Amino acid sequence: MERIESKDQLISYIANGEKDPSDFKIGTEHEKFPFNIAANKPISYDGTNGIRSLLEGFEEYGWKPVYENGNVIALTRDNKLGGGSITLEPAGQFELSGAMLNTVHETLFELVEHKNQLSNIGEKMGLDFLAIGFTPDWSRDEMPIMPKKRYDIMRSYMPTKGDHGLDMMLRSCTSQVNLDYSSELDMVKKLRLSFLLQPVATALFSNSPFSENSLNGFSSYRSEVWKDTDPDRTGILTFIFDDGMSYERYVDYAMKVPMYFINRNGEYINLTGYTFDDFINGKIEAVKDFYPTIDDWELHLTTIFPEARLKKFIEMRGADAGNINHVCALSAFWVGLMYDNDSLDAALELTKNISSEELVTLRNIVPREGLRSKLGKLDIHQLASKVISLSVDGLKKRNNLDKNNLDESYYLKYLEDIISAQENPADSLVRQFKNNWNEDISKIYENCRF
Repeated sequence: MERIESKDQLISYIANGEKDPSDFKIGTEHEKFPFNIAANKPISYDGTNGIRSLLEGFEEYGWKPVYENGNVIALTRDNKLGGGSITLEPAGQFELSGAMLNTVHETLFELVEHKNQLSNIGEKMGLDFLAIGFTPDWSRDEMPIMPKKRYDIMRSYMPTKGDHGLDMMLRSCTSQVNLDYSSELDMVKKLRLSFLLQPVATALFSNSPFSENSLNGFSSYRSEVWKDTDPDRTGILTFIFDDGMSYERYVDYAMKVPMYFINRNGEYINLTGYTFDDFINGKIEAVKDFYPTIDDWELHLTTIFPEARLKKFIEMRGADAGNINHVCALSAFWVGLMYDNDSLDAALELTKNISSEELVTLRNIVPREGLRSKLGKLDIHQLASKVISLSVDGLKKRNNLDKNNLDESYYLKYLEDIISAQENPADSLVRQFKNNWNEDISKIYENCRF
């Protein structure tokens, strides 16, 4: 393992993510809640029809198990078979971290294949998968606990930092897309736009209006929960808008974020309360015999949760979980904006007058108000409409056609319909709950399956 001797190595780790635009990829991640169809309840890890058995069912499709202390906790797949990985979130939320793909058409193929595998395995076990941002009627105490040591450490630490850390861990699901950058300047532009438009993405993809067996008054309760999770590692990073923003500036920030743990020989060592800066400067007596490595840095970067996250790529983190159309639209939305320089520059111009203070306020308004969010002259619905048009332009210029001669802008019809109806997924669920379901929340299990 590469030993960390200087901060320059931490900077280089992120800078090494740079790619030529011709090599830009799309990485899509999405989570969903496995549930027992007969009871509409979450499933445990163990048992005949538990999560362990579910994971083992994927082996017939070429997935290979990853073990921790004898328990299957993840799956990987050879690139020749499609690549990607399947992992478990703290309460068994089932996450596909997709392969690095070239087009959104390939993303659709990956999602359909995954859904078919889930359906084939789940049908035999009496299981299905709920694609929504927050558990509608499962209490925190009902949620199963996965046998992963890193989550044990986080579960103990989270309540010391906020009231909703455990809700975030156990009861939320998200959809994310990871995109590349070509240079430090390109990274700065894309990271800034990622933060500026994350409230727009949250408003468009809000899909969690239920909790505790009733309406909760929010469009994205998942996003609301994140506001009271851990202020040290979440939210809007306003420093990215400062002059001189760079790889080094992000590294300086990440070094000051408290750690969760390091991993040695498969064992997680609790380092909560210490920063990465403390670690590399030998200030932690408990691990004085361990030298810091680049693997430690890579692990630490995965424990920082702002609205957009920089690693060796940029991760868009503002959207709730949803169905295949929802997930494809999310990837297409960001690809159209980020992978066409004209659309990227136009979107930055469109948002240039949003101050850091306004952005923070907007981020706090959107979870409740969704597309109805307004701040002064800023109207989220109007901004979303303009930004979607820019994304359409960017996708059309990419001109990646499927077998039906459709370019990638096809996937944004999902969002165009949302704009036209002025109704995001959460609004649609609320309307159906009141008008069609006789306020029977169990209907969610029929209508929000992945």
